[in-house]
Amino acid sequence: MKPITVTTSDASGGTKNSGNIVVDHHGKPQISLQAVVTGTATYTIQQTLNDPYDSTQTVTWFNHPDSALVAATTNQQGNYGYVPLMIRLQQTAGTGSVTLTVLQAGEANG
Repeated sequence: MKPITVTTSDASGGTKNSGNIVVDHHGKPQISLQAVVTGTATYTIQQTLNDPYDSTQTVTWFNHPDSALVAATTNQQGNYGYVPLMIRLQQTAGTGSVTLTVLQAGEANG
């Protein structure tokens, strides 16, 4: 999978959520995350196993299990050892911006 990047900015007027990042649920479970803060911002990386695009499902977003990626204010790297259906970035405060890059492991080229 090629890296996917989303950005949020200026949550001074309220919480901002990025677009949803769809990961390959048939792919390898190793997923790398990198969040880079510009200016001042507080953010959390979230995931769900529900399909936000399926109107018959109620979506429940969960904060990342690594506390370093919850209410963070600095650049952070983390990962998943499992495959959520979707990932998003939630900026809860600050006039700055946060860029989240997600990279899922793929097949090795022989």
